[in-house]
Amino acid sequence: MLTKDIREMSEADINARIAELERERFNLRIASGTRTLDDPLRLRVIRKDVARLKTVLREKIIGIAEAKEVEPTPVKARRVTGRRGRKAATAINRAKRSKRA
Repeated sequence: MLTKDIREMSEADINARIAELERERFNLRIASGTRTLDDPLRLRVIRKDVARLKTVLREKIIGIAEAKEVEPTPVKARRVTGRRGRKAATAINRAKRSKRA
């Protein structure tokens, strides 16, 4: 189940789908105790679908729009501290000086 398909569903439809998947998951868990399942990965798929449905439902309830990508803020240069940092810094400076010469 794709997230964009879930976003188009109403809250009532999402709740109904969650209940349906939970019922199926319960039946599969009971069946797995008595016999081997035809598709054991179905349990994982159901669990992830339920999580996806609950996430979109929560977004609808609190009014979050679809997530937008945010550009990362530039990282400030760190101050060189400690012996290893100073050694690395001097090695970099030596390499820069040798390129200039």
